[in-house]
Amino acid sequence: MKRLITLYFLLAMMLSCHSQDCHKLPERFTSYAQAISLVKRSTFKIEETANTSNSSWITSAKYYSCDGNTGYLIYTTHKGHEYIHNELPTYIWEEFKKAQSKGSYYNANLKNRYQVKLK
Repeated sequence: MKRLITLYFLLAMMLSCHSQDCHKLPERFTSYAQAISLVKRSTFKIEETANTSNSSWITSAKYYSCDGNTGYLIYTTHKGHEYIHNELPTYIWEEFKKAQSKGSYYNANLKNRYQVKLK
């Protein structure tokens, strides 16, 4: 029993070291890479993935939201580059998921908008 409690404690410590509450994310980041890393390691109320199998250049897209109203979008291109958007309204995410062409929707509704703030 003592070993089981010790194992549980160590597991809880490992998990807590690698994730943080999304409400504790900074308003500004030192880089886009830092923003992506911190968002991926945080715990959110909503974490959803879009089906991008029919996109010619967006290979993955994931939405993270603390409050269900706005959130972060992290997407990956066919060249392997990751990008992040912030304060993206949930309704935009829902429209993006339903769009026949993810790339066209992105270019018309997200490109150069909802940008992460840097220090």
